[in-house]
Formats: sequence, structure tokens, C-alpha cells
Amino acid sequence: MALDQTSTLLTRFGSKLYLTDGGLETSLIFNYGIDLPHFASFPLLRSMDGRQALERYFNSFLDEAAALDLGFVLDTITWRASAGWGARMDWSPTDIDDVNREAVAFAQSLRADRAGDIVINGVIGPHGDAYAPDMVLTAAMAEAYHQRQVQILAEAGVEMLSAMTISSAGEAVGIANAARKSGLPVMLSFTVETDGHLIGGRTLAEAIAETDDSTAGYPAWYGINCAHPDHFATELSADLAGRIGCIRANASRLSHAELDEAAELDAGDPAELAQDYVRLKQLSPGLRVLGGCCGTDLRHVSAIGRRFSQRH
Repeated sequence: MALDQTSTLLTRFGSKLYLTDGGLETSLIFNYGIDLPHFASFPLLRSMDGRQALERYFNSFLDEAAALDLGFVLDTITWRASAGWGARMDWSPTDIDDVNREAVAFAQSLRADRAGDIVINGVIGPHGDAYAPDMVLTAAMAEAYHQRQVQILAEAGVEMLSAMTISSAGEAVGIANAARKSGLPVMLSFTVETDGHLIGGRTLAEAIAETDDSTAGYPAWYGINCAHPDHFATELSADLAGRIGCIRANASRLSHAELDEAAELDAGDPAELAQDYVRLKQLSPGLRVLGGCCGTDLRHVSAIGRRFSQRH
């Protein structure tokens, strides 16, 4: 059944290109002036002001995708809505379950009454700090950690899962195994350092090969996020051409450590980033989802979308 749903998703996407949003958390902090303790956006669902800010943010991207006649992958704001991060913020496991359900319902409400192909995407984040992990999970540990959130998102009605800013193959394997048990297709997105390698030195090709080998190729596709194209373009070998399906790059060329210390937003150049995506699409013809990560906002995603839209 799970493989059937993955096949259905791949058929739905086909050779079309979909947009997704930009750097949600950096946009909320630097562009909207909203404080996000622990870089977590899900608490905003519990206030009217927070929900209105999220509506403005996501509706701007949905409107742009519609104007460009492109599909859209609409994320749930659940990147840090897992038990471990909830405990750090004094949220009980039950409260975390509830906010995951609320996040799916919120995304569904944004999609309601809109035309076009909009995919509700359940977002999962790493168990700890992706850029300075306190421990590297085995596949079994990762599956046990992520299974509860995966199941809640599946039961709430997401159409696919995406794990973002993953920094080890073990955690990727565990998430894929949890997704298989839920019956949902999954995209696994790795983050890399400025040398194009994962923390610990593994290459993208090595991490993807290990994950595919350990899961019988279960992931629908892989992604790269939270790194500038200059950091990883040389890693996009011919062997990966058909497996990289999503790019959500940073606008900034700064390292993760430098970004973590930055007091101002480095938004880079939207037009330059869009041109980088043209190059990335040539290197990875299997790309189907294009968006942004830290430092990017509607300007960047619009510039990217215009480079690929038949309406422009």
C-alpha cells in the first residue's frame, strides 16, 4: 500500500514543477518582527495574531504560484513540533500531538477554495540541532523518535511527508521506515556544510546510497536545503540526477555557524539565486519542487518561479 501511494504521488507530480515557500522562520523573525523561541513556528497557531501572520505569509506564495500556473507544495508548520522540542518548550506530548493536527487543519484551510494543484505536505525536522547535533541517532532510534509525529500527521490527512535539514543517513533511514509504516510517501532533504558534505564528512551520494540501500529505495525523492547552491552544486553527480527532487537553498553563502550568529538577515540576490536554480535543474533534471530556506522570501521564490513558468 505504501509503495502504491508513492507511485501515485510520483504520477501526480510527473514532469511538472511545483513551488513551495521560502525561509519561514527567518521571514517571520526578520521580516515580520516575530520572536520564535527555539526557532519554532508552531506556537503561532495558538494566537490570533500568529495565525494571521502565517496566513499572510503562506497566501502570498499561494497567490504567486497561481499567477504563474505552477503547482504548490504547502507545508505544515511542524518542523519542530516533535516530542523532544516540545519538552524543551514545556509542551506536553498531548499538546504536541494536538498542534500537529492543528497545523494540518490550518494548511487545509489555506488550500480550501483555491484552484490549482496544492499538495499538503507534513514537515518533520531533525530530533536535535541539525547543525550541531548533540548525538547521531541510529536508524532504530530515529524511527522510534519520529514515529509518533509521522502517525499523527498521516491520520490528520497530509498527502506526503518531508523531512527537512537532516544531517545523517541514520536519521533519514529511521524517518523513511516510520513513513513506510504510516503508508505515506516521503521526501528526505539533507543539509550540507560549505564543502557540500554532511556533518561528519559523508557526501550526499554516500548518504543517499545508504538510505536507499537500507530502505529498498522507499523515499519518493531526496532534497537539499539550508545551504547555498555554491556549497553543493559540485556534489550533484550524474548518479544523483534522478533522485534529487527538491531544492530549498539559502540566499546566503554564509556557513551555518555564521548564520546562527548573524544579527541581520542576509537575503542575497533573488535574481542571482534564480539563475543558480536554472543551473541546478540542468544538473538534476529530476527536480520537481523549488523553494527557499534561510534568508529567502517571496522575492526569491517569485524570481525562481518566473524562470520556469510558461506564463512569464
